[in-house]
Amino acid sequence: MSQDSLVDTKKFKLTFNPGGESIEVNSSEFPFQRDGQPGSILDIALGHDIDIDHACGGVNACSTCHVHVVEGFDSCSEITDQEEDMLDNAPGLTEHSRLACQAVPDASCNVVVEVPEWNRNHVSESH
Repeated sequence: MSQDSLVDTKKFKLTFNPGGESIEVNSSEFPFQRDGQPGSILDIALGHDIDIDHACGGVNACSTCHVHVVEGFDSCSEITDQEEDMLDNAPGLTEHSRLACQAVPDASCNVVVEVPEWNRNHVSESH
């Protein structure tokens, strides 16, 4: 078996609170963005029928998908200046605030996301 045929797949659990809806994510089966890169927290949620409000369509042009990454924060992609600018418009910022459309987990650990109280009515869990 050649090294090219070996696939490095990692699995991690992505949990959305409140409600504790958990998804086991296989890194080789991420929902993918248009540029072929691993999906964001928003992409993964939508790919598993968990609806997070995203007024701009998930393109970092608003702050409606603001979440708190309470576990696995460091496993997510680095925050950009543009994301920080958008987060400035979001209420209830914490040191773990991210836009779900921009935070891309690297599958190195489990991730727990808290949807802020004022946004909870925008999240519907899959049944």
